Amino acid sequence: MHETRPPPQISAQITADNGPWPLHNATASRAAEQRALSNAQPGTLMARAGWAVARLARATAPHAAQVQVWAGPGNNGGDGLVAARELHGAGHGVQIILLADAARLPADAAAALKAAEQAGVPIACAALTAQVPGLVIDALLGLGTSRAPAGALAQAIAHINGCGAPVLAVDIPSGLHPDTGAVMGEAAVEAQVTLALLTLKPGCFTHQGRDHAGAVWFDTLGAAADDCTAWLNGPPPHRGRRHAGHKGSYGDVAVVGGAAGMVGAAWLAAGAALAAGAGRVYCSLLGDAAAGPPPGRPELMTRPQWWLSPPPVLTATTVVCGCGGGADVRQALPPLLSHAGRLVLDADALNALAADSALQSLLRQRGDRGLPTVLTPHPLEAARLLKCSSADVQRDRITAAQALSAQFGVTVLLKGSGTVVASSKGLPQINSTGNAALATAGTGDVLAGWTAGLWSQQPEAAVSAIASAAAWQHGRAADEFAARLPGRPLRAAELIEALVRWA
Repeated sequence: MHETRPPPQISAQITADNGPWPLHNATASRAAEQRALSNAQPGTLMARAGWAVARLARATAPHAAQVQVWAGPGNNGGDGLVAARELHGAGHGVQIILLADAARLPADAAAALKAAEQAGVPIACAALTAQVPGLVIDALLGLGTSRAPAGALAQAIAHINGCGAPVLAVDIPSGLHPDTGAVMGEAAVEAQVTLALLTLKPGCFTHQGRDHAGAVWFDTLGAAADDCTAWLNGPPPHRGRRHAGHKGSYGDVAVVGGAAGMVGAAWLAAGAALAAGAGRVYCSLLGDAAAGPPPGRPELMTRPQWWLSPPPVLTATTVVCGCGGGADVRQALPPLLSHAGRLVLDADALNALAADSALQSLLRQRGDRGLPTVLTPHPLEAARLLKCSSADVQRDRITAAQALSAQFGVTVLLKGSGTVVASSKGLPQINSTGNAALATAGTGDVLAGWTAGLWSQQPEAAVSAIASAAAWQHGRAADEFAARLPGRPLRAAELIEALVRWA
């Protein structure tokens, strides 16, 4: 193995505040790895990876008396073997559990195994002690995960998850799909820390990935990776309000929804649009038209059957349709699809679309005429539109969002853990903020209204940028709330106030 140490590297922690970050799926990551290998001496890339893992291991568990390194049959296992030798040399008690045929290891990994053996690192085929180590390093599969782990590998994942020690995953937790964040098979490693190497994989940031990857760190290994396949978004640029501005400068938002018994959803969206900065907000209820705004929000205005306004009025307005709309929303959709200048479709508007091919044709025609639309489905609503199951959507959230965008010529904001924004223009984005405090009724209505409120102020902005900013701010407010009140669900009305304070 090449022993010359590379220049010092800095592993950066990936946070919601320091993006955007390029993401590379498995195919792009393998291509980047091949380019890096062709430009380096044999063993150099693995040495860099192993040293990076060892550094982060020492930072994660500086006082660990015992470190277990579970090494698999590929180069991910080789990275772990280099890290094991480094940690052993630094005075940590290290045990390698090798789940591979040593005679069939790739050349660099075989050299790493030989170097570890020569350094005196204990090597076994299974954990030798019931004692809980101070740290476990998962170097079983990494990017090599192409199917559900079975046999000894599946047993190793179960052991790692059940041993009670903190876990550092090398590149990506074993058993987690690198592109989709889906758990392949019965289980994937549940890491507290993941060190992504050379590229960041989308799977760490969406679906089940955020639960399994923990805090993600990134080391480029001194090599550049081109041709990313998605982005992890970062904070939107701060926008101030001009001193000479007035309410007409920031646009009008109209919310159409709120069937009988569900008027709260429409008022939540309207309140969020106002809080986001829209100049004026109207609420056109589908149920009790006499119902006034919620207490404390007299600045919100009612407009019965606003969707029947003349086309120029509809065209000049940013519209949210569907929040609490029930079956009654069907009557409002044709004029809005035909004339609304900027349209956010949520909740029951999406369900109405899924059930009506004529409405779907009107939606496609909007795109053909250059009228922009944002869909904000949760996985089940997306599944209805795509004629599949919500499990199908969750299995590959990025592909589902892209398919929905292409099918209707719209920008899609697919909600869930690692919200995905997809558009025909540019690469998909995964949102870097948010947590399970948002898993309460009405928070999606707030997101729809907040999106419209941002959009009304920037009618010429790229629609995907508006959707990404809305998702980031929505999630950031929830993250700040959770930091202050951990474990508490965030009620939708509280979310609006949290957005005002922390977005």
